[in-house]
Amino acid sequence: MRTRIDDAQDPRLDDIRDLKHSDKEKGLVFAEGPLVAGRLVESRFPVRAIYGFGGRLETFLGDYGEVLAHRGIPVYEISRQLMGEVAGYDMHRGLLASADKAPERTVAEVIDGARTLVILEGVGDHENIGSIFRNAAGMGVDGVLFGAATADPLYRRSVRVSMGHVLRTPFAHLEGTTTTWQRSLDELKDAGWWLVSLTPADDAVLLHQAVAGHEKIAFLVGGEGPGLTRHAMAATDVRAKIPMAPGTDSLNVATSAAIAFYEAQRSRSGN
Repeated sequence: MRTRIDDAQDPRLDDIRDLKHSDKEKGLVFAEGPLVAGRLVESRFPVRAIYGFGGRLETFLGDYGEVLAHRGIPVYEISRQLMGEVAGYDMHRGLLASADKAPERTVAEVIDGARTLVILEGVGDHENIGSIFRNAAGMGVDGVLFGAATADPLYRRSVRVSMGHVLRTPFAHLEGTTTTWQRSLDELKDAGWWLVSLTPADDAVLLHQAVAGHEKIAFLVGGEGPGLTRHAMAATDVRAKIPMAPGTDSLNVATSAAIAFYEAQRSRSGN
């Protein structure tokens, strides 16, 4: 059902109210723009409402109007000015969607049938998490696992930067604290996974050598600055480095992960 709203205090706008400062506290999932909102509608997350204006709302309804109507999802048409006033920032993409969080998948569900995984430890930057998901989707990575001290992948900025792929790529959290979660890696080893930790350390093996001959590969990446903890690296089968030009020492974590994903693909293809 499509409804026009002109009052900023209308309670039907509460999902997106002060979104700039309070989206974490709301406990919801948000998608910005038609592309990401479409992926939210297609995902397992229960959509609560669609908010939009202008041609982008019209186009979106042309693509998803029947689905929304069938599910009984309300569509609220509001002006760009009103959306900016309520949300706390200018939404030039013309569309916002809100959804409830879905039950998280188990680790067993994520790794079932997978060949390539990425495991994050201490990655607290939401844009890096979003970029890793986008890179993972583009390079055929089957799932993402989270160790300790990682940020929420469903935070609005992560969803936006991932281009909605965080809503599509399976993910789960490994159990444990910052010093015990690494024990979960033994279960992956027992299931036949070859664990590769990415590090710029001089004594690490070159990346192409680290992945050669292995079918089920899980890459571990750490947060900006400190990288992976020694406990995490000790729990892996091999430490791998990306060859770098003289005078450089490291890459952004999402960039490093993308190179690793590509190398796994290349190695399996025999090129």
